[in-house]
Amino acid sequence: MTDWTTADIPSLSGKTAVITGATGGLGYETALALAGAGAIVILTGRSDAKGLRAIEAICNRFPDALIAYEPLDLASLASVADFARRFAASHEQLDLLINNAGVMALPRRQETTDGFEMQLGTNYLGHYALTAHLLPLLRRAKVPRVVNLSSLAHRSGAINFDDLQSKRSYRPWRAYCQSKLAMLMFSLELQRRSDAASWGLRSIAAHPGYARTDLIANGPGADTLQWRVGRLLQPFISQSAAEGALPTLLAATSAAVEAGGYYGPNGFYELKGAPAPAKIMPQAKDFAARARLWDVSATLTGVSFNEIAAAA
Repeated sequence: MTDWTTADIPSLSGKTAVITGATGGLGYETALALAGAGAIVILTGRSDAKGLRAIEAICNRFPDALIAYEPLDLASLASVADFARRFAASHEQLDLLINNAGVMALPRRQETTDGFEMQLGTNYLGHYALTAHLLPLLRRAKVPRVVNLSSLAHRSGAINFDDLQSKRSYRPWRAYCQSKLAMLMFSLELQRRSDAASWGLRSIAAHPGYARTDLIANGPGADTLQWRVGRLLQPFISQSAAEGALPTLLAATSAAVEAGGYYGPNGFYELKGAPAPAKIMPQAKDFAARARLWDVSATLTGVSFNEIAAAA
């Protein structure tokens, strides 16, 4: 597995994939590779212009690519539900859902349309709701996979159930770390619940290490002394967006990955390198906290996996 590359992706002809946040960065590189392997790829994002440019760029590389763009704002539960309805109206099943979209360390506290702290709402709660809405279509696929993007930041994360929305105290990085820990906990809990309820999902988490994307370049620390020093060190501690997408692609396509697994780069501190099993911190393995987060998420979003599964 340590020398795994996009050349190892099997034919994905006939498979349908949805990727959130796919108009740039990691999501774009993931879409490019899946389209190149023959998958039917649905890019989602908040900018129609960026979506169309991404499709044009992918089709320039792969003229026969089966690819489309759909608007989806993870910071709006109405947008999430609307996308799921549109997708279900035009597709019989979904083979692969890649929950990739995210925002990072917003300097000031912001809220989603539904009143959630923006990072928790976009990075986690929107993906929780999206996965639930798409569960019936995932279950119709032969071997459905859900890939959830976490981060090295989960290692410093904690779920603050007493101030989940950071209303009493907001710190940009603390909120980001919480959201990425939540994504990893969700991925692990989704696999456990799928096994218990026979949903047939393979839920797998991944992280890109330190990948050079717009999420970093346009982040809150841009053009500070710390940021400039980091730029000087980038060649030694970071990798390209295409390389950063490899753990996601491994999780999405390889027969060797484990359901309920977590994958990232294999280099120092998992900052860069070939994709391999990644370290999961103890707080992500906390069964009681995972179950509580799942129940809180269902209450906050008004979306229940069990109810959707039962109605399908």
